[in-house]
Amino acid sequence: MTERDIPESWHPTRGRKPDEMDGVSRSPQVGDTQAFGVPAPGSANTVRQRLDYNTEELPINQQSKVTNFTKKNFVKLPRWMQGWVGWALLLTLLPGGIGFLAMAMLLKLPSAPNCPAIFWPLASASVRIHCAQLAASKQTVDDLLQAIALVKQLPQDHPLRGEADRFLEEWSRDVLELADESFQAGNLEQAIATAKKIPEDLTAYKLVDEQITKWQTIWSKAQGIYADAEEELRQQRWQSAFMVASQLLRVDNKYWASAKYDELNDIITSSKEDVDKLDKAQRLANSKEVDNLLEAIKLAESIEQKSYLYRKAQESIPAFGRKMLELAQAKMDARDADTALEIARQIPESTGLQTEVEDFIALGDARRNAWLGNIAGLETAISQAQQINASRPNYDQAQQLISRWQLEIEDVARLEKAQGLANQGTINDLVAAIAEAQMIPGSNPRGSEARQNINRWQSQVETIEDRPYLDRAEQIALLDDVNSLQAAIAEAGQIRQGRALYPEARRRIRTWVSKVQRIQDQPYLDQAREFAARGDLSAAINAAQTIASSGRALSGEAQTAIDDWRSQIRARDNWNRAREVAAAGTSPALAEAIRIANQVSNNSILRMDANIAIDQWGQQILDIARSDGSSDMSKAIETARLIPRSSSAYSAAQEQIKIWQQFLNPAPQPQPEQFEPSTIINGQ
Repeated sequence: MTERDIPESWHPTRGRKPDEMDGVSRSPQVGDTQAFGVPAPGSANTVRQRLDYNTEELPINQQSKVTNFTKKNFVKLPRWMQGWVGWALLLTLLPGGIGFLAMAMLLKLPSAPNCPAIFWPLASASVRIHCAQLAASKQTVDDLLQAIALVKQLPQDHPLRGEADRFLEEWSRDVLELADESFQAGNLEQAIATAKKIPEDLTAYKLVDEQITKWQTIWSKAQGIYADAEEELRQQRWQSAFMVASQLLRVDNKYWASAKYDELNDIITSSKEDVDKLDKAQRLANSKEVDNLLEAIKLAESIEQKSYLYRKAQESIPAFGRKMLELAQAKMDARDADTALEIARQIPESTGLQTEVEDFIALGDARRNAWLGNIAGLETAISQAQQINASRPNYDQAQQLISRWQLEIEDVARLEKAQGLANQGTINDLVAAIAEAQMIPGSNPRGSEARQNINRWQSQVETIEDRPYLDRAEQIALLDDVNSLQAAIAEAGQIRQGRALYPEARRRIRTWVSKVQRIQDQPYLDQAREFAARGDLSAAINAAQTIASSGRALSGEAQTAIDDWRSQIRARDNWNRAREVAAAGTSPALAEAIRIANQVSNNSILRMDANIAIDQWGQQILDIARSDGSSDMSKAIETARLIPRSSSAYSAAQEQIKIWQQFLNPAPQPQPEQFEPSTIINGQ
């Protein structure tokens, strides 16, 4: 019992040395000695140092006080002690006080040892176990390892060795459980490092290698599943990727089954969305419209870096920008410089084409000035192109344009002079303008423009020269007779092929030739129509056949008339033949007559008679079938089926056929339900 545990009512005569209590010598206990031999607070040594006992086991100073007090009492006792009442009271209170003091001392717990201050080389086994239990109760890796280190040093023959081994086994498993928690949290290396901290000389260490192998196997399996899912993602097989990812749920690791599974699911979902974005961007880009291309670039930029499609999206952004630049170039080639420059200025910097865009804009401004077509505009264009230095990608193109524009300045001067001459409008001035423009080589920048002007001015010269021929021909043709039209044709024919008015002259000549042919052939076609009106269709066809095969102006009209007359002949022949066949009166003959009559053209005047006859013949077939039905229904059915849909008797024939078929093949009567005897008995 330490000094602080001694109650104030403890009587000095009760004090004994702690190591002599009950006559049992004890080994050093918890807290007896601090580090470096300094007595720990509350130890028995401290008590001996602070109290100096005499041979009667009383403190020296306290003994003297008691002796003096006793002597004084022997000299004179208090009045209340001189009677028996006082002694009775004293004897009554003294046992109660002693009992109360004993009970208080029994109930007072000894103080716990100060584990951090203990000098462990001299600490007892019980102290080690106690302090190790305190450390292990914190359930941290370091504290558990500290507890193991405190206890495992006990000798094998120590009485507490069995209890110590039990604690060592328990704490080692606690360390493995903490390591497994790290593994479940996704820290494989930390889990392995923690497990390997368990001392190798402990029995539980044999579980370490087994546990580490298990962790590594689980981890490797999970990594393989994750890699397989990633491969499915790269192949854009979303359903398969989801199926592979779901295998992580069966992995014996919370980190892979929860965090990594959720992460993979998020990646799959976002990747699928990114594919949709990229596909939409590609569709927009294929439209080759500026607004759609800008939207496509924005969609590609929205794909995050963690996405599997990030690289593809980043590769597509310059491609979309390149398409915008191509659109701008197409507008520039079409000499729409304003639109081209507007498109180029909208190309985002993220496309990586900023240098090319800047050069395109600079050269576009220069081209726009050059297209003004005057010397001032060309000189301005040359000045702008010269600002592109040799380090720029479009430097060579700028130099080529400068050389072109310098030549073009000379061409413009000649073209302006030639245009001034041509504006006079006379043949001599036009010829002079042509001569001036011909001095511009075809390889020069304005060579094609010079050729166009030369051709235009040459056409003007030819028009001035040939217009009188065409005007005279039109005046002659106004009489609209054969001789006048032939004279007009001869006059217009003087305009030679290749001249400016030659196409117009040929159109006029074709018109006049057609009029001449109509005047010449119309009497023959009229005669053929007279033959047809009299009913002699064969003569009409023979009369018009020559015109139809001539290829002249009325050949098409004559051929149409011939086709109509031939159709009338066929209709008449079919109608006559149908009536002849129907005269036999049998059902097969009537059916054949109906088939032939149906070949009469709807445009023929005989079609109405044919329709009436078809209805009558169909009714006759139905009557024959009904007559046969009284004796042979099968034959009657076959006869009724000969009536075609074009006959009004068709519906009645079909109804009659149904009646005969029902009579020949009546529906089976329902049979009464048969009951088993057992059923009847049971059901009663």
